[in-house]
Amino acid sequence: MLLRCNVLHKALSRNFHLTSPHGASRGLQKIRICDMTSGLAGPYCSMILGDMGAEVIKVENHKGDESRHWRPPFVGGESCYFLSVNRNKKSMEIDIESEKGKNILKELVHKSDVFIENFVPGKMSELGFGYESLKQINPELVYASISGFGSHGPGPKKPGYDIIASAMGGFLSITGPKNGDGFPVGVSVTEIMTSLYTSSAILAALYEREATKKGKQISSSIFQTQLAYLSHIGSNYLNTGKLSKTLGTSHPSIVPYQALRTGDEMIIIAATNEKHFQNVCKALDIQHLVTDERFTNNQKRVANRDVLIGLLEERLISSKARYWIKLLEEASVPCSLVNTVKQAYSSEQAIALDMIQTVEHESYGKVKLPGRAIHYNNSFTPLPPPLLGEHTRDVLKNILHYSEDEIESILRNNKNT
Repeated sequence: MLLRCNVLHKALSRNFHLTSPHGASRGLQKIRICDMTSGLAGPYCSMILGDMGAEVIKVENHKGDESRHWRPPFVGGESCYFLSVNRNKKSMEIDIESEKGKNILKELVHKSDVFIENFVPGKMSELGFGYESLKQINPELVYASISGFGSHGPGPKKPGYDIIASAMGGFLSITGPKNGDGFPVGVSVTEIMTSLYTSSAILAALYEREATKKGKQISSSIFQTQLAYLSHIGSNYLNTGKLSKTLGTSHPSIVPYQALRTGDEMIIIAATNEKHFQNVCKALDIQHLVTDERFTNNQKRVANRDVLIGLLEERLISSKARYWIKLLEEASVPCSLVNTVKQAYSSEQAIALDMIQTVEHESYGKVKLPGRAIHYNNSFTPLPPPLLGEHTRDVLKNILHYSEDEIESILRNNKNT
């Protein structure tokens, strides 16, 4: 309650303009984010905060967020990529390399709680917007920087993209077909994980600020994230020197835990303990494998992986996938069909969890977006992703209190640039 009251007092003193999505969490309703990010990791981070009720001002140059140009596919002229990570935001178009643009940004920083940027390390300082400069304007500012490889060592100037960090961070060496070449997974999970880490750090810094009345500088990078979430694979190497390799869908320490062939589709079976393995054998009517000396515990099953998988698939290919899924589920075995994205979104579970959100924008029409991973005990209707500069006038007028003449001059300059 004290946190909420302090934040409310601070927000009201800034003439805060509420724009939280209808039904969103009110946890960050009084928090304003100055968002200087583009691409994936930064925008996903600010979108998470917007989903929590924060007012996110997305500051863009005249070309806009680079992901606006990552198309096809697109909807109404806007890239689907951009639409997927920019809901619940306002777009303000300014030239931060001009003196006027710099002054506008500084005024916005003064009235913001959080500043997020994902420029190449050092670029913000060159422009006069490094942490040391901005904390003079707003001592309570939480300043978060997201980069490809951090600000120290030989890596800061390297391109900060998921596939580069995945290659450097060892992820590609463990992801791919058994004994084959490594490859990235279907989405940029390392950048998304970086967003999650960074948004959590921002929340912690905001909470700490209520006690200290001081802001904080936060630095994250997709390379650090990649190494951090290697999890047991990293631990295996660090403690035993053992390197993991590509194993397809299988697990290095659990068997069976992978995709298996049936008479038609692939299915996943995840037998993480002895009871699960016994139930697998019961469901498949091959109970004799439970007492087979080669498979009587997980360590033996790992050692005899190829033999066991061969025996399981020999049985599974005799019938279709859905037949086996029914029997395995009845036996309480963790399992699933290997769904397409279409099957996943149309599944009963996805529908029950409202994992497709439809928003309507007056310019590009209806857009379907992936739903949120977190639900609150109220409804949620996200605000549509903004057009480039769509809210420039709103921010200048209602937050920074510029006159109509000043606003018109800035808008004319944007059109002429």
